[in-house]
Amino acid sequence: MAGTRLEGRVAVVTGGAQGIGLACCRELAREGARVAMLDRNREAGEAARLGLEEQNLDALFLPADVTREEEVAEAFQQVEERLGAAAILVNNAGGNVYYDPIGMSPDEWDAAMALNLKSAWLCARAALPGMVRQGRGAIVNVSSLHARMTARGMFPYAAAKAGLAGLTRSLALEYGSAGVRVNAVLPGWTRTPPVEAWLQRDGDAAGAERRLAAVHPLGRIAEAREVARVVVFLASDDASAMTGAQVVVDCGLSARYAGPEG
Repeated sequence: MAGTRLEGRVAVVTGGAQGIGLACCRELAREGARVAMLDRNREAGEAARLGLEEQNLDALFLPADVTREEEVAEAFQQVEERLGAAAILVNNAGGNVYYDPIGMSPDEWDAAMALNLKSAWLCARAALPGMVRQGRGAIVNVSSLHARMTARGMFPYAAAKAGLAGLTRSLALEYGSAGVRVNAVLPGWTRTPPVEAWLQRDGDAAGAERRLAAVHPLGRIAEAREVARVVVFLASDDASAMTGAQVVVDCGLSARYAGPEG
């Protein structure tokens, strides 16, 4: 059933063509937001837009590489001209990176940070003037459980996602007096195309998922729509007293590792 919590508000979602980003577009539209989906994959973005249209949900798709300043500026200008100034920004664009700390080149470091951290700043910088003019706004940064804990082989993903959590706190302090709230969602394992691909890698996806589910207190991993619903909550007036917060959505995984279990 469609809601009205975000009726008429313009929402921009980066990395919106699949996974958590697409789920955010869907849930925001269901709550009445006017959604602009940004993604550098034009084919996936058009397919996602058509999929939403089939569900009687509207979204404007704009191809954009949000690591590039000029493309961010152009995309936000188009959003304002076609929908109005953004009142909601979901910084979801990002991706896992796997490098050896010694072998990683400076260019590879810069690319990883641009995708997972710089892009959020560029989009916030583009959205904030309009939010300040409106006297209200909500930015939700999709960080990761890796901002707080990580695993071997995930360098420098954890550093980038921890940086995104720090960016959240800083922007919350800088723009709270202007009526802009900035919060972060920290998903754990979530059913998205990259996770589905990871489950398939040894040819026994069902077995891999059972083993993965077994370490989660809820006995399963999250669905993308579950993360998206938390994003919608943080973007809505229901979270009007929340800013600078980090909300973990991980089916209890981060509560588990205080010590060995019997």
